[in-house]
Amino acid sequence: MASKQFTLDPGARALLHDLGISLARVLRRAQLPAGLFAHGQVTMTTEEYYRFWDALNTEAADPDLAVRIGRALSVEAFNPPIFAALCSADLRTAAERIAAFKPLIGPVNLDVTADRSGLTITVHWPDGPTPPPLLVAAELAFWTALARIGTRREVNPTHVAMRHAPEPSPESTSYFGTPIHEGEADTVTFSAEDASLPFLTEDEAMWNFFAPELRRRLSELEASATTADRVRAALHEHLPAGESSINAVAAQLMLSPRTLQRQLQAEGTSYQAVLSDTREKLARRYLADPALPTSQVAYLLAYDDTNSFYRAFRRWTGLTPEAARNTDYLTPA
Repeated sequence: MASKQFTLDPGARALLHDLGISLARVLRRAQLPAGLFAHGQVTMTTEEYYRFWDALNTEAADPDLAVRIGRALSVEAFNPPIFAALCSADLRTAAERIAAFKPLIGPVNLDVTADRSGLTITVHWPDGPTPPPLLVAAELAFWTALARIGTRREVNPTHVAMRHAPEPSPESTSYFGTPIHEGEADTVTFSAEDASLPFLTEDEAMWNFFAPELRRRLSELEASATTADRVRAALHEHLPAGESSINAVAAQLMLSPRTLQRQLQAEGTSYQAVLSDTREKLARRYLADPALPTSQVAYLLAYDDTNSFYRAFRRWTGLTPEAARNTDYLTPA
């Protein structure tokens, strides 16, 4: 679950300046305080964040604004979590690090899936209003910009999809190297080769400098989240890596397994219940993609074998995964 409060870095002010867009007019359209950026770090709710992006879109009146944002991005415009990610060895590592700290910079969670077929980054938005299309497109453009800045190569995604894809645009297709397709989720995929290209910005010493402060800020942010929410977020990271144990999740949350189970019981649930619920929701999302074979879905959910996944899925739904692909059950919520 994404945070209800998050920070918008002052670097956004420089980005809008580079785009030739008046920050004052955007804030006025969004009904946000004129002095919002006057004191450094900006705290916003999800609803305010969406208003900001809607206002930016209206003010710019440019259907290719997301591409312009991608091209205007620079290291100077990045906030600490993203700047720190550029210290990573490659795009895959950077994506995993940003996924861990993304709640610090937006109302969104990320799923990062890496295998021999490539690196796929899926963006999950909070329940409630649909995010502005410009925000979604800009999020996908960001990953392309990050890959290019880190590698100093013209890296192109192999696939880009949005749940509400815009009309095809030569400018957008040129930027991504592929059209934005209508899809079941907001995703961007890079080839395995490009995902492993070395980042020329790699600086592990700088990462070690940033990481403790980012973890501290994330802990403060997560303090208001329920334990079940935090377990779900951790499972989104661990399951694609083949790990589903309470020990691994408890270690990430800096709790003992016993304490974690006790906190979940106080919330009226259990680790096994949260694990099962998370797997079912992810299974529904993964199976909606016809390109993913059932065996791959089982792997992404950290099942030891496909038969174990079949049994669990039938327990949840009364259907086999193949039968579910032909029903409304897999329609994303």
